[in-house]
Amino acid sequence: MAKYGQCSINSAPDGTDEESTPLLARVGEEPAPPQCCSVRCGLANLMFLGFAVVYALRVNLSVAMVAMVNGTSGQPMSNHSSAEECPTHASTNDSSSMEQLAGVPQYPWDSDTQGLLLAAFFSGYLFTQVPGGYLAGRLGGRYFLGGGVLGTALLTLLTPSAASLGVPWLFTLRALEGFGEGVTYPAMMALWACWAPPLERSRLVSLAGAGGNFGAFVALPLTGAICHSLGWPAVFYCCGGAGCVWALFWFILVSDDPRSHPRISERERDYIITSIGKQGGSHGWSVPVGSMLRSVPLWSIVVAQVCSNWTYYTLLTCLPTYMDNILHFNIRESGLLSALPYLGGWFCSVLSGVVADCLLERKLLGVTAVRKIFTLTGLLLPGMFLVGESFVGCAGGLAVLCLTVSSSLSGTSAAGVFINQLDIAPRYAGMLLGITNTFGTIPGIVAPIVVGHLTKQRTMAEWRTVFCLSAAISAVGALVFTVFGTGEPQSWALQDTETDTRGDTETDAKEERRVR
Repeated sequence: MAKYGQCSINSAPDGTDEESTPLLARVGEEPAPPQCCSVRCGLANLMFLGFAVVYALRVNLSVAMVAMVNGTSGQPMSNHSSAEECPTHASTNDSSSMEQLAGVPQYPWDSDTQGLLLAAFFSGYLFTQVPGGYLAGRLGGRYFLGGGVLGTALLTLLTPSAASLGVPWLFTLRALEGFGEGVTYPAMMALWACWAPPLERSRLVSLAGAGGNFGAFVALPLTGAICHSLGWPAVFYCCGGAGCVWALFWFILVSDDPRSHPRISERERDYIITSIGKQGGSHGWSVPVGSMLRSVPLWSIVVAQVCSNWTYYTLLTCLPTYMDNILHFNIRESGLLSALPYLGGWFCSVLSGVVADCLLERKLLGVTAVRKIFTLTGLLLPGMFLVGESFVGCAGGLAVLCLTVSSSLSGTSAAGVFINQLDIAPRYAGMLLGITNTFGTIPGIVAPIVVGHLTKQRTMAEWRTVFCLSAAISAVGALVFTVFGTGEPQSWALQDTETDTRGDTETDAKEERRVR
């Protein structure tokens, strides 16, 4: 008898023991059911839309900040300001039209205050990663992912009111939004531990996670257009409403595991359960925390994600400001041009997942080699283009090209380090992602503050320091993961399988006796 409400995949449907059979060797004995119109593919697409909403909720303040701030209030300009370095576009004064919209206030926030507000989201996001991953891995990820998005969306609707009350209120609200959204990615991994067959793991997880880049791509220009046409408060009402609508579909259509899904075919259900075997599924209430913290492969993931996220969050939160202050694009142009890098990142994320699975299916490379190759590509090459960005000066077209190529290539790490938790410990993937994302969130807090501090005078030389620093940090992450990373399951991730299986069997036996 299966246990519903969490993923308890401890044996094949026919009752045969699958413990000793390697996952990748076991898959492929029977043809897999088609992905087109499958439940697992539908889950990936719904997650894709969900994370698009997640990132829209996350980045809306980045663009709206340009319209919210009174640029004439307290912004000290040096004699070598960016206004003298780069020519002003003829249409750049569009941002001043914000003052002409009725009911649209502006605030005298300096660069330090803006950096603090942009970092507030991540200060809350930091605290729910590990608890969210642990509970989602034990109880199922459906309510945690859906509830995280819904809670953040409802709070986003309150942003204009919080801003009118003052900086402390807006900071607190953004921190609470991050607190609610912190459970979403760990919950995603917990769901994929129950739903993703090993040979489809890269493409399914990459497709779902690529929603973040797609959300940034859509939200950045759309936010700029809404600010210009309706005023910045409308941005938060639109994003919050979209999150509420998505949550409604999520709770109606999604189940925690294949066994409890009411519309899945028997063939697809059996394929997923058999291919995942005992290494996947939910974990017990006790977890090997000591072994996790002593795991070198886990710490290599942590370092690589921290280094990669430094660049990602720097661009995500500060690129609209760079477009406005340095290259002097107006708010609509800066929103659109800031979005182009994420279009490329979205495409490369999805493509990298497909290519990675093809390499594994054809046995051209092992899991470790695949993860390291895509991680190197996703960290080193983007850093090189960021260095190039720092020296192109005021050539707006070339600057946008370098940023776009850099962010596009960073998407390939989706099939590398960002999926590696499922390789080394499938049953603990949600909690591992919580651990790695907790550390990976630190750049989201620190990077906007550092950028705000480094760019007080808004000069090209200051931004050159920002880009070169990001490139150097990415190189460190690539080196560490290449030396210490692995794609092999860790012994501590398998050690309590027998105990959990025996406990599940006893529970099922008691349930059967009670029913009789």
